[in-house]
Amino acid sequence: MNHTLVCLFATAGFDKSAQGLLGAAERLAAATEGRVTALLLGPGAGRLAQDIAPLAATVLVAEGGAWSDPQPEACLDAITRVCREIAPRAVLFSSDTWSQEMAPRLAHRLGGTAVGDAIALEVRDGVICATRQVYGGKAQAVIALRRSPGVAWLRARSFAPATPGAPGEIRDLGFEPGAVAHIRVVERLADATGQVRLEDARIIVAGGRGIGGAEPFQQELARLAEVLGGQIAATRAACDAGWVPALLQVGTTGKKVAPELYLAVALSGASQHTAGISDARNIAAINTDPEAPIFKHCSFGLVGDYRQVVPLLRERLAALCK
Repeated sequence: MNHTLVCLFATAGFDKSAQGLLGAAERLAAATEGRVTALLLGPGAGRLAQDIAPLAATVLVAEGGAWSDPQPEACLDAITRVCREIAPRAVLFSSDTWSQEMAPRLAHRLGGTAVGDAIALEVRDGVICATRQVYGGKAQAVIALRRSPGVAWLRARSFAPATPGAPGEIRDLGFEPGAVAHIRVVERLADATGQVRLEDARIIVAGGRGIGGAEPFQQELARLAEVLGGQIAATRAACDAGWVPALLQVGTTGKKVAPELYLAVALSGASQHTAGISDARNIAAINTDPEAPIFKHCSFGLVGDYRQVVPLLRERLAALCK
């Protein structure tokens, strides 16, 4: 049996990324005449399994005990153990930090092939192929995963959700995570933004170098995002300047997002940044330079000083929302 194994961390919940991951697995399993097996790790896995069951033939659960605080190395050991048992043809991960860390290491352990940031999966002449963007989003590369298993982490929100069916079997793995002596957690820093993840945001208001400092991000962009029911993001230049936290960076070296609306304020639109917003449904921009590259990617654009435009836009939107 050709298994397509989906690896999920229960702490992330059944978000858009997880739904797309299972959708990709469903279509890949159909193309390989196989079945979808989901592996859920960490606290809350049993509860999440109820949501996953209609989308997979088998749901494997590891929670409780030492799984209440699993570490990446322990999760990697567990995934390796499951893979050696069921011999999947493909293993799919989401786009979170842990998955990006584990996917290539898992492929190495199993003698497979790894690829990251895939935006499409297909089978060509019996070989699983993954498509990813290259050259800052200016081109696409199709990579053949010739050594089994093919291990890939998928770009968030790039795949349609799976179609629910009859609930699959839910099975507790029944083993504890292995001890990892050479790794020790020395400190935890909580994300105190109080916002949804950028990858899950429906509306994003992003600023660039032209914003000019940290205060305008909080006084102008954050207030506009609040009116729109969205959140702020930034280019690498703005993050490197310390105006906003690095976790809000969008682009090839930051996060890749797919909101319904991406409002780019005072950012030029370099290819490294636009590669991170290529999946946005609508892009709008405000910039003083009519030749700014961002306007080539926009559905709507306005040439002007954001310091004059944003307050007026915020007032008008606030009035419409009353």
